[in-house]
Amino acid sequence: MNRYEIMFIIADALDGEKKDATVELVKEIINDGGEVVNVNVIGTKRLAYPIQKKNNGHYVLIEFNAPTDLPKELDRRLRISDDVVRHLIINKDEDVQTA
Repeated sequence: MNRYEIMFIIADALDGEKKDATVELVKEIINDGGEVVNVNVIGTKRLAYPIQKKNNGHYVLIEFNAPTDLPKELDRRLRISDDVVRHLIINKDEDVQTA
């Protein structure tokens, strides 16, 4: 299993329950084939530039271990989601090797 990190931005216009449900959905997708190591809900911050006419977003950072095919599935499902404004998945094992 490889170590990964995902940061995603949830639309700030959603209510608290919907934001929590989105975080739980991402954790469920990860737990289907891997394991969640750490969840850091950073909170609402102003975006550097407007995205889809939104100025604020709710930031979440999740560290997880997973096989190589899971990030592709996670990426596919987050692209479809209307609640997630942006996301980025990083392979932390590659960062260690290049450093």
